[in-house]
Amino acid sequence: MAEFLLSAFADEAGGGLLDQIRALKENGFTHIEPRGLDRGNISEYTAEQCREVRKILDDNGIGISAIGSPFGKINIKDDFAPHFDLFKRNVENACILGAERIRMFSFYFDAGDDYAAYRDEVMERLDRFATESLKSGVWCCHENEKGIYGDVDDRCLDILTTFEGKIKGVFDPANFIQCGVEILPAYAKLEKYIDYMHVKDCIFATGKVVPAGKGEGHLPELLKLFAQKDGKRFLTLEPHLKVFDGLANLEQEGGTAEQIKEDYTYPTNREAFDAAASALKSLL
Repeated sequence: MAEFLLSAFADEAGGGLLDQIRALKENGFTHIEPRGLDRGNISEYTAEQCREVRKILDDNGIGISAIGSPFGKINIKDDFAPHFDLFKRNVENACILGAERIRMFSFYFDAGDDYAAYRDEVMERLDRFATESLKSGVWCCHENEKGIYGDVDDRCLDILTTFEGKIKGVFDPANFIQCGVEILPAYAKLEKYIDYMHVKDCIFATGKVVPAGKGEGHLPELLKLFAQKDGKRFLTLEPHLKVFDGLANLEQEGGTAEQIKEDYTYPTNREAFDAAASALKSLL
């Protein structure tokens, strides 16, 4: 049986690193997937800045589950060279931070593009990511995401079987729902390759993100299935219940309240984060 470790994208709680640590500790979380920090996205940090982050986290007893990077969140037609150069620097930073994983993606496409026509280019780029990171003992973990090659379960399976033993999977139920994918069949298809799970729920008909267990992501069933894996397994909370600093840089179409489509209204980012954390702990 799995031993669940609770992590989160704590930038959704609002504030800088110390505020995020406070939100984690007050909700009983032991790890963070760093993304938006005091000086911007973690991918933009220098080695020295990462050493500062590592010291603060160590002093507060907070571990890192993965680097919440944006790598692979460029268009497949964009120049890959500068993106890959930044990735290489971030592999070094992952080692400084003590992170064994980098969350990544499989490139955006324009509307009407033939995904199959670009498959070889996607795989070549992913191979370069994975080969580079594994030199340092850091795993690339692919997340399903709207608008990328690996947005639906079949193409995620294509990636994870092609790179079996080289790239691991992140299962995000809300992102699958927003792509029209049925959750439990997708989990069964990908289970072998899933390293960790994002806790984020959603409604099929509207695309609304809701607290865990309030949507159609089958979170209670997913957690039971995921618990059957052996060893330590991360559950990374990604609430998306309120617009937060940095969202516009994470979503291809930008971040607005209309896109979040809140059914659950919270006065502050911190209260939204606390509500999402409470929903997850209730399910557990």
